[in-house]
Order: sequence, then structure tokens, then C-alpha cells
Amino acid sequence: MLRFNENNEVISKEMHSAILVAVQTSDDITYSMEELSGLAEAADVEVLGLLIQNLEKPNKATYIGKGKVVELAEMCVNMEADTVIFNNELSGIQLRNLEEQLDVRVIDRTILILDIFASRAVSGEGKLQVELAQLQYRLPRLIGFGKSLSRLGGGIGTRGPGEKKLEIDRRHIAKRMDDIKAEILKLRSSRSTQRAKREKSEIPIVALVGYTNSGKSAMMNKLLEMTNGGEKVVFEEDMLFATLDTSQRRIKLENNLEFILIDTVGFVSKLPHSLVSAFKSTLEEVNYADLLLHIVDASYENYDFHIEVTEQVMKEIGAGDKEKLLVFNKIDLLEDLSGVEQAEPCVIGAPQESINVSAKTGYGIEELLEQIKIKIFGDRVVVTLLIPYDRGDISSYLCEKAEVYSSEYLENGTLMNVCISNGDYGRLKKYEMEAAGGAI
Repeated sequence: MLRFNENNEVISKEMHSAILVAVQTSDDITYSMEELSGLAEAADVEVLGLLIQNLEKPNKATYIGKGKVVELAEMCVNMEADTVIFNNELSGIQLRNLEEQLDVRVIDRTILILDIFASRAVSGEGKLQVELAQLQYRLPRLIGFGKSLSRLGGGIGTRGPGEKKLEIDRRHIAKRMDDIKAEILKLRSSRSTQRAKREKSEIPIVALVGYTNSGKSAMMNKLLEMTNGGEKVVFEEDMLFATLDTSQRRIKLENNLEFILIDTVGFVSKLPHSLVSAFKSTLEEVNYADLLLHIVDASYENYDFHIEVTEQVMKEIGAGDKEKLLVFNKIDLLEDLSGVEQAEPCVIGAPQESINVSAKTGYGIEELLEQIKIKIFGDRVVVTLLIPYDRGDISSYLCEKAEVYSSEYLENGTLMNVCISNGDYGRLKKYEMEAAGGAI
């Protein structure tokens, strides 16, 4: 697990052993605790045990009851655990009280996820977004991050009554957050320029979305392998949050058809709001996609829960109404496909079509590509155009960007039977000789 100094810099990477703790009110938290254990593993933390308490509502001072705090302290000593991880966010007061009574490091689910994101961020923007999320989380909880934060400052500028270190830290964090937001805004402006170029070229955009470790990166690599010979593959690994940074690749199909494929960060239940907010500038790319491929791990028993979480996040970032294709991945891990084949569409939002595939074996990928082609190129029309010889630029454009079914050199120009977008058809309609109609 990574540790950070007061300047939010990584100071070491250590192995930790932890006890997981949760309060169960009314909803079953079995899956949530399984996921917490997976998150701990992703952060190189060894899970030694669990402690779950049934309460109507969490204790405001220590989250769990006083008796359970004593029991948890004994567990830490007996199991030699150096960390306790709570399944829900803790307040600064709760963090401070628990650390004082347990005498071990106390973190919550949000800190754990932020820790994982910090270790996986690669790009400059990804690192900035993670740091912003960390600071947004820390600012209201400074009182809980150790007694040193309440010491009085000393030295030039802090003499006399003195200024509490807590206030100095608060100002430092606020200023750093403003600086990061300004840097992200510049990167966002640059991305808007790139997006404008894509829109001008009218190349469709397909975005991969879904729960973490559902196989989005593997899906991108398989599509690249089958269309581009496996060029420019992205990192993939069987772990939670293997990749954080948005990747973009151009997928080239037959007959000059192509689209941009975007891989996005995966989601998880109880995804910290600070992370959703920090990554919003990256996730907004999803809003400009022509089609969303919602990748689902079909081998997971409660995949409907994964679908629901992803749909909720999509709705939060404004992409809830986007056209989606539900893609059940990892079916090679299933012995019986009947449950997936008869799966009901997600109940959140509009009904969705679904398709079964395996990014590992390639099963169903051809059908997936055909479905993508139908959905993003379905508005194209087949027309016959007579292009004058003095407009060779148009002929060259059509040969490069359109599906050319036939071409013939006539006395007054090039007769071309092509499949083009509605946008191109509007611009080139004056050259039309005969409308063949129909969509691909």
C-alpha cells in the first residue's frame, strides 16, 4: 500500500495486513465485503479477518459500538494486524477516535480506492485527477489524520499568538486544489480541440464502459487484433482497476469504414464521489460517443448488480440516455450459457440489446463488430455520383473515406457507386445521378 507525506507525495510502498470491518443495517453486505477484500488485495494488503456488526445506524464517534471497538482491538493484537479497513466512509472524528483506541492505522473504503488509483495512474492528467480526489477527501477530515496536524506553527510569520498547523494545511490543500483544477482545465481544453477535429472528420466514436475487471481493455485488444493486426494494444490484467487512463484507438473495418474506440476507467460500488467528480473531465468523452459498449463479466453470479452500478454512474455523468449495446464477456468461463442468453435487459434506463462474447477466445467478436457496424453506420446511403474530372479532390476523398462499390470513367467525369454518410450525401447531392437507396 502506498503512503503519502503532507505534500501528497509517495514516500514508500509497504505490505500491510488488515482486518475488514463493516456495519450491517438492513441491506445484505456480503457482496460488498467480498469486493472490499478484492480491493484490499489489489492494494497489496493481506486480509486476516472480518468483523461485522448489526446496527440500526453507525455510531457517530467510532462507527461501530464501544464493545466492538474493544473486540476489534483484541483482534488486531491477536492477529498482528497493522491496519483496519472500514467498508464505508469515516468522518475525521471517527478516524481519530478509532486510531487512538485501536493503536493501528485506520482507513476506510474511499482511502483504499484512492490508494489503488494513485498506484495505477500513469498519465499526467490521471495523476492530477487522483491527487485532486485525495485532497477533496482529506480537506474536511484533517482533524482525523493524526495529532500532528493540530500543532502550532513556529518560526518567521507564525510568532505571537501563532497559527494552528491545521489552518496552514487547510490553506495549502485549498491552494493546491485550485492549481490542479486549473491544470485539468487546460488539458480539458486541449481534449476539446482534439474532439472537434474528430467531429469534423465525422469518424464515429464507440466507448467501452463497465464495471472494473469486466474485460474492457481485453475487449479493446481483441478488436485491435481482429481489425488492425494487434497494433497499439493497451495494458490489461486480471485485477481491479488495472487501467485508469482513457485510451483511444482507431478501428479499421473493410470498405474504408473506421471508428474511434475509447476505453474508460472501470466502476465499482460506492465509488467515491470525489473520484467521479475528479474524473468527470475524462469520463465526459463518453458523452460524445455514438455508441456505448457496456461490458459485463458474465462469469460473475451477480452481474446484474454490476450492470446497475455502471448505469447509475453513466446517469450521473450525463450519459444515461446514450445508445448502448450490452456485451456479456468472459462466457468462456461458463459451463452453461442459458442464464446469460436469456438475461433480461437492464431495468435502469431504456431496454438494451445484448450479445455474448469472449475477449479471450474471440467467440462472438465478429458478430459484435457487425452489430457495431449496423449501429454506427446504419444511416449511410448508397448513391451513384458523377464526379467531374476537375473535382479530383472529391473522387480522392470518396476513395479514401467511403465504401466504393464500383467506378467507371466516362466522357464527362467519374461515375461512382458509393456508400456515404448522410452528411456527405448532403454536400455531394448535386452530383447524384441515381439514388440506389437502402442502408448497409
